[in-house]
Amino acid sequence: MTADSELEAQIAQWRAYMRRRRTLTGPDADELEDHLRSTITELTEAGLQPDEGFLVAVKRLGGLDELSREFAREHSGRLWKQLVLAGEPDTPRAKGSRPDLLVMIACAAVAALAIKVPYLFGIDFDHDAEFFGRNLALFAFAPLALYFAIRRRLGAGAIAALVVLFALGAVGANAYRLADDSQSVVLSAIHLPIALWLATGVAYVAGQWRSDRRRMDFIRFTGEWFIYLVLIGFGGGVLMGITAGTFNAIGIDVEHFLGDWLAPCGGVAAVVVAAWLVEAKQSVIENMAPVLTKVFTPLFTAVLLALLVGIGVSSSGIHVDREALILFDVLLAVVLGLLLYAISARDAATEPGVFDKLQLALVVSALVVDALVLAAITGRITEWGSTPNKIAALGENIILLTNLAWSAWLLLGFVRHRLPFTRLERWQTRYLAVYALWAWIVVLAFPPLFHFA
Repeated sequence: MTADSELEAQIAQWRAYMRRRRTLTGPDADELEDHLRSTITELTEAGLQPDEGFLVAVKRLGGLDELSREFAREHSGRLWKQLVLAGEPDTPRAKGSRPDLLVMIACAAVAALAIKVPYLFGIDFDHDAEFFGRNLALFAFAPLALYFAIRRRLGAGAIAALVVLFALGAVGANAYRLADDSQSVVLSAIHLPIALWLATGVAYVAGQWRSDRRRMDFIRFTGEWFIYLVLIGFGGGVLMGITAGTFNAIGIDVEHFLGDWLAPCGGVAAVVVAAWLVEAKQSVIENMAPVLTKVFTPLFTAVLLALLVGIGVSSSGIHVDREALILFDVLLAVVLGLLLYAISARDAATEPGVFDKLQLALVVSALVVDALVLAAITGRITEWGSTPNKIAALGENIILLTNLAWSAWLLLGFVRHRLPFTRLERWQTRYLAVYALWAWIVVLAFPPLFHFA
């Protein structure tokens, strides 16, 4: 085992202990780990070996949080027990942390108010739906980035990067003069949320975007956040239905309030609330993640295999119109998301099993479907010429094909006991930059490249 891998194993053991304590939330564990890692970096740059830096860093962290001292007491066979406990007086938990609930409420209120600001300039949902479609990601994710910036206490450099990225998003959404029926409008509305979500990841990882571990944390958070957001959406739909029905029963029409206030304000506020729920209830959702992946992986594998059989027996092949392209890309994106969520929920040290082989079948099936779609797109472009939609779909499918092909190879190596699971983790976390780059290209470069068509 190398010095770096041994250090990561030590930190993983320390983090696992911290996360088992019910009094410690996920964000608190992240913050403590950030303290630990930054201290280790300082010590190694000063000349200590990584294992020596870990010992001293845990000792110093013991003064910040009582849990580190408990960790040292339980691991009595380790040298750093003495380093942590020796000469350290009992200290209360560090004070001065921001009240996370109040921060969440404030940021959710900012989101709810921001979505109504265009009304001050005569822009409303009834007559300017296209404007809100292009800018919805800005209204939703800017307050979320603000929440993480406050929660993670971001430095000036990370804040400046976020401001630049969201400013680019605002330019891409509003600077180009596009007709309502322009394909670039739809492409921007699809790709800008991807670009800004990954930009929000910079705030989530506290600026440590180069860390594979922190990127995987963000992938895990994305899946958990999506689950909570869907649950909140279902609950909100029930609330709106009951509200409309009961008020109509007494002769009061509340459709205007529901459509112009509750739905938009509650929708963007739910983005922040869902993030807060993930951070506050992480121990609950972590139990759901393995169950969800084990339920939906075989189902989506069966769907893809059935789709391949259907393509084989069908004489018409794949119809590559816009709706079909979106549908196929959504299916492949869901499969990729399921793979990412399964990776984030898996213990890398566990030996390969039946579920890993099922995942390999899922990835290979998606790879074949993607290759067929890519061939159909290429044929249509050759025959009928290019459009923004077709070129965007072509690029996305090439990106997905590359990811799925290498993921299949890495999964095969893992299943055959020839490659470690961490290789697959690193591949997925580092590939996030490719998605971000392509999303920004579509948002910023496609309109002028295609003459704003």
